[in-house]
Parts: sequence; C-alpha cells; structure tokens
Amino acid sequence: MTYAVTAVSGQLGRAIAETLVALPGGVPVVGLARSPGKVADLGIDLRPGDYERPEQLQASLTGVDALVIVSGMAPPDQRIQQHRNVIDAARAAGVQKLVYTSIIGPEEGTRFSPVVQSNRQTEADIRASGLDWAIGRNGIYIEPDIDYIDSYKARGEIANSAGPGKCGYTTRSELAHAYAALLTRDDLNGGTFDLNGKPITQAELAGYLNQTFGTQLIYREMTPEDFVADRSAELGDFIGPIIGGIYEGIQQGAYDRPGDFEAVTGRPHQPWEALFSTLRA
Repeated sequence: MTYAVTAVSGQLGRAIAETLVALPGGVPVVGLARSPGKVADLGIDLRPGDYERPEQLQASLTGVDALVIVSGMAPPDQRIQQHRNVIDAARAAGVQKLVYTSIIGPEEGTRFSPVVQSNRQTEADIRASGLDWAIGRNGIYIEPDIDYIDSYKARGEIANSAGPGKCGYTTRSELAHAYAALLTRDDLNGGTFDLNGKPITQAELAGYLNQTFGTQLIYREMTPEDFVADRSAELGDFIGPIIGGIYEGIQQGAYDRPGDFEAVTGRPHQPWEALFSTLRA
C-alpha cells in the first residue's frame, strides 16, 4: 500500500505524514503540498498538491492507494469545491480509500457554523464518492492556548465567551496517530469518529496553565459580541468571528462529548495531566 497526505506543509498534515513514516514496515508515504520545496526536510516523496488544480492533483495521486485529505483553510464556499477537486482527482487516479479531517462543532447557531456546514458537505461528498472512506472530526486544538501563554500572562486572565462550557480539546500529535489508524485500518471504514480528549472548562484550562507556567491566571467570561470584537481587532474580520463562534459552541455544549479516540487508536487519548506534566519537564 502507498499512502498519501495532502497539505503536508501545514502542521497537521506534516504530523500525519511523520506518523505514517514511523509505522513498522516502512510503508511508502507521499506528501502533497502547494509548494513541495518548503517541506523537503520531510524526507518523503513530495508532489505538488494545489486544491485549485484538479489535473495536477490527479497526476500527483497516481499510484496512491489511500489518501488523507486535510481540510483546507479557504472560506467555506470555496473550500467545498476545493475538496471536491481532491475527491474527483483521487477517484480518477485510482485511489481506493479516502480519509477526511473534519471537525466537531455546531452546524447552526454560531459564527463558526458555516465552517462546520462546509465540512459536513465534504463528508457527504466523500460518502458519495464510491470509494472506501473514514472520517475523523477533530476536537479543538489545545496548542494555541499553550502558545498564547505570554499574552495570557500580560492580561492576567483567560477571557472568552465559553462560560462554564466544557471543551473536548486535542493535540495535533494525537490527531496524527488517529488519522494514521483511520488510513491503515480497514475495519474502521465507513465510520465517522469524534477525535478529542477529556472535555475541560476554561477554568480548568487556566489551572493547568498555572501549574505549568507558574502563572496566576483567572478565567473571565465575556459576551459573545465582546469576544468577537476582541478577536477581530487582533486577527481580522475573517478569523475573528470564526474564533468567536468556536467559543459560542463551547458555551452551548457542542464540544462536551466523550469522543471515539480509543476506538480508533486502541488506547485512550493523552490525559491533560500528562501533557502539561511533559511541558513542565
């Protein structure tokens, strides 16, 4: 079997490719990227993979048996067609199985919902492709909160609109193991799986950060409107509302779910105590 991963120039795509390379037996791994030269250090067969260029995608997928499609970052309406380009190219190239990195989230009622809806449409397109398939739905990455620690320190708080809602976070490393399993295990074909760790509140997150970094952060709840304004001022009018919508979903309970990580990988998701203990070390 030859496995391929799209968007290996991104953090999740790269992590999945590295996990596949490390599997026993040395399976052949192909990495697709819009600019393959930027990730030459991966040490795998790199091929061009621009979601806007169907003919290029088909040529690059020649000889591939199973493919992970990493969800794109374009606006929702553009993203749907981009993913269709990859699906159509995979089918034309003779790929036998598709795995898609979808997301957990509310399909209606938040500023993030249009992104969730676009992912659900791609899920439907993959199910209708006529190929074998498996779909993962990612929890929220916890790494941005860790990377944001200096800003949290400066403010002395974590402030957002999640309120007491619990969020099933995950890490790119854990997701990479899950997608390697979804790609290589045929017994998971035809399944849709929530990929997240134990749900925690923002106050619990602040506690883990305090233990790890020696801070004294508190959690302060904001209104959704104020939080969107805050994020838009820093991140712009496209990303700001999306981030705000994610936290609206946390407040509504959309991310408070046990998840299917162990069913996919054969082991529990990394506990948060273990992750933050590693960071302290």
